[in-house]
Amino acid sequence: MVEEGVIFLNEVDSTNSYLRQLMENADDPQECTMVCAGFQTSGHGQVDNVWESERNANLTFSMLFYPNSILPSEQFYLSQMVSLGVVDFLSSYCKLEDLSIKWPNDVYWKDKKIAGILIENFISGHSIENTIAGVGININQQRFLGDAPNPVSVWQITGQTYDVNAAALAIRQNICARYLQLLKAEKGLLRKDYFERLYRRNGYHKYSDENGAFMAKIEDVKESGILLLTTDAGNRREYAFKEVEYKMEE
Repeated sequence: MVEEGVIFLNEVDSTNSYLRQLMENADDPQECTMVCAGFQTSGHGQVDNVWESERNANLTFSMLFYPNSILPSEQFYLSQMVSLGVVDFLSSYCKLEDLSIKWPNDVYWKDKKIAGILIENFISGHSIENTIAGVGININQQRFLGDAPNPVSVWQITGQTYDVNAAALAIRQNICARYLQLLKAEKGLLRKDYFERLYRRNGYHKYSDENGAFMAKIEDVKESGILLLTTDAGNRREYAFKEVEYKMEE
């Protein structure tokens, strides 16, 4: 089924791969084209993590952008705008104050993961030629059988079942609205909104790196996406993705 800017598939190996093949086999699809699948046979998250999703229960989709005006050094803004779009969408179902973004771009409801995002940027010269954002959001799933430590769905939060196709159209609008902010050079607003929604933004919390566990607070996230922490001993540390781990707290 095809609606304006949205392709609905019953099953596919990966919506990211399908969208990439669409770009290779046809004229360039329009910006903000979305491919949404009822089930992905090879769906994945960051660093080859498997994304558990019951068939036809959740939102699993990819979106295409041509952010040619964004420098490769600014590509983290694309991650911010997608995660903020997901938060905007989920705020229609949950209280905004219960939603946060776990650096770099997982979306949390309280201390549980409700959405995951995988960004693929394709760089040509001094610009980003295109971006594919793969997103998984737990909507109607009632039980999680995998080994993920803390998943949650909208159904588990509200006790209600939702029309997944209608939800796909709604979140496309939310993400496109955030993308428009980026195109209008409103990077400062995106960065401000992102920082305000950061998971564990306030106070000291437990982290772990290659040297062991420590307590720290978030100071900032650089334009490049580097996370800045200050330990409870007053030491300032910088981390790229996967160099530091959030630890669950009692």
